[in-house]
Amino acid sequence: MADVTAPTDFTTAPEASTTAGKVRGSWRPCPGATAEQAKFTHSAAFLGIPFAEAPVGDLRFAAPFPHAPWDGVRSAEEHGPTPQRPGPPEPSLIPEPSVPGGSTLNVDVFTPTPSTAAALPVMVYIHGGGYTAGSPASPWYDGAAFNRDGVVTVNLSYRLGFDGFGRIDGAPDNRAVLDWLLALEWVQENIAAFGGDPSRVTIAGQSAGGGAVLTLLGMPRAQPLFAQAWCISGALGDVPAGRAQGLAERLAGLAGVEPSLAGFASVPEERLLELQPKAQESPGGRDGVFGMLRRVVSGGLSLGPMVDGELITASTPSSLLAGVGADKPLVLGTADDEFAMALDAVRTKLRLVPSRLLLGQAGLERGRRSAYLSANRDLARLGSAAVLGRYISDAVFRSTALKVAEARAGAGSVGTWLYRFSWRSPVFGRAVHCLDVPFFFDCLGAGRVDALAGGNPPQALADDVHAAAVAFVSGGDPGSISGLGATGWPRYSEARGTKVFDTPSSVVEDGYASVRPLLD
Repeated sequence: MADVTAPTDFTTAPEASTTAGKVRGSWRPCPGATAEQAKFTHSAAFLGIPFAEAPVGDLRFAAPFPHAPWDGVRSAEEHGPTPQRPGPPEPSLIPEPSVPGGSTLNVDVFTPTPSTAAALPVMVYIHGGGYTAGSPASPWYDGAAFNRDGVVTVNLSYRLGFDGFGRIDGAPDNRAVLDWLLALEWVQENIAAFGGDPSRVTIAGQSAGGGAVLTLLGMPRAQPLFAQAWCISGALGDVPAGRAQGLAERLAGLAGVEPSLAGFASVPEERLLELQPKAQESPGGRDGVFGMLRRVVSGGLSLGPMVDGELITASTPSSLLAGVGADKPLVLGTADDEFAMALDAVRTKLRLVPSRLLLGQAGLERGRRSAYLSANRDLARLGSAAVLGRYISDAVFRSTALKVAEARAGAGSVGTWLYRFSWRSPVFGRAVHCLDVPFFFDCLGAGRVDALAGGNPPQALADDVHAAAVAFVSGGDPGSISGLGATGWPRYSEARGTKVFDTPSSVVEDGYASVRPLLD
């Protein structure tokens, strides 16, 4: 913990100066502040600070442009508008509210001491949502617990779906990636005013946000903007340009316009959002369960960071193997059964179908099925649906983590730490997607955590996961924890060491061995 003077007056609203003008936030207590942490019993929240002009009108499909200066002191006490629009129930297991409005490119800053003299480590968090949904306004992403432990936290928003990632003739590619870059530039220029050290920035994210972290780690242009990375269940984009072009043409056809800047600009955002899911379906619009699985597992995403040949010049694993980002420490891992619950509704129907046949229907080639089933013998007693659910999780998430760890080891990177989150939710009976997020943020008392983790999730596990994150953000090594119950955690290059977060946690050798048949 940095040796800084903590504020003592929490009756006066905190203010900070940015390059665009002053902002006023609000104080609130930090949860779980012990006597040893009394220096940071409170933290300041500055919400909805715009880092770019509103992406509306002529700027809708343009590269983000820094926000113009304002006069006086701008209120930063409420979340800004979100790119996720109000509508149907939130698609995620995480509560991620939508806030209406046009000025959607904002940052939220949480800090224990807004002071240019503090120079605390910084974590910039990127939310998930499959690159088409999600919101930084989730109460689970509140940085209060990190503030309590001496870490300044920043959440950022970015354009979603086709507006952010769609290929449009006449518009820049990867507009949402440009949003990430501009937000990180904002952090470099402004975070010192909020008590943060711009030379000690860790980027972190979950699901699509974890994919964003890996994309940035493998992107040469992003290298000066952060020092470390933590990837939770990263879902990589790496969308081929041809696939992105095909989606644009299908979407334009559904909208009745040309696949050009003028054509898409003539279609209201609400209409594109309505047509976007249909454009991602297989030809004929009859995906079915296995058609959808085969499309996602074998074909990958059709909306997300695109290999455009300029900003993103190669797939992320290829870039990492070539040494991009090799000087930056990385922690990454997944839950054991990320998307297994997607098959719960058809579990009974699948119980008599041989696992080998189901894996073939999901796209696993014949030559790999025996090796994969042999490596996952422990699931056989749970039935074919369990095997297929694990395969979906492995193909989309866990193989990505292993592939990245192997690429980094091959490039001689400074340090890569691999983990598994294995604690089983009493609600789902498995370690499912999003379950680890409230443990990472140490916010087990937040709303709707019980719907995912049950009524009595283990605080000791949250202490373990969160302490590892604080140790990494503060000192570059998630295993350098003392007095908080965590065991040591070797680098992946050391016998493929893997930390298993569970009750109790442990360290095992080659904790992703069951996934390895998908890579060999």
